[in-house]
Amino acid sequence: MKKFAFISDFDGTLTERDFYKIITDEYLKEETKEMYKDWKNKKIKDVEYLGYVFGNIKRTEKEIYDDIMKIKLDHFAAEFIKNIEANGGDFIIVSAGTGYYIDKVLKNNQIQDVEVYTNKGIFKDNGIHFVLDKNDEFYSEIYGIDKMKIVKKLKNKYDKIFYAGDSEPDLKAALLADIVFAKGKLIDFLKQENKEFIEFNDFSDIWKKLKTMGELED
Repeated sequence: MKKFAFISDFDGTLTERDFYKIITDEYLKEETKEMYKDWKNKKIKDVEYLGYVFGNIKRTEKEIYDDIMKIKLDHFAAEFIKNIEANGGDFIIVSAGTGYYIDKVLKNNQIQDVEVYTNKGIFKDNGIHFVLDKNDEFYSEIYGIDKMKIVKKLKNKYDKIFYAGDSEPDLKAALLADIVFAKGKLIDFLKQENKEFIEFNDFSDIWKKLKTMGELED
């Protein structure tokens, strides 16, 4: 067994804004208004809404790359990851987005050798399209990827699991974690489940809390 893993959601947790919000605000605000309501009311699935947004960017690959470069990582993310590794842990990303943009953001921020569990995405027809495998061990028909299944498997490898997230797709995974850091809508979901959590604003906040708790060292 390895010492510990710090598992984090990507969009809105490790980044300042969700990529789908960057795209909709820029290009699809009016077009997706009703669809967004249907998504929030659970009339359509996450993969359907995000799939529509990503698939209808209607820009060249170079232009989409420029859009991806607008994704800002948490200001302390790179240092946080180094600190986790220096303490003998693994930093792992789980995301219901797609590796198509996550990989580019990590590379642009010189973050290497971080394990990423996410949906496969490819560029075609001036958009990003999900490539989902229903036979994959982590497949989810709602999100494309099931974060809970990932955490369940990782619990067999590590003595302790930390989890950070901000929204509903993180809930079931967070319930399995030993220590949870939450922001955004995840806070209310965890309260409903009576799951203990620590609220955070950014990763420097998490780092301070981990040190105060005596979990990790500089």
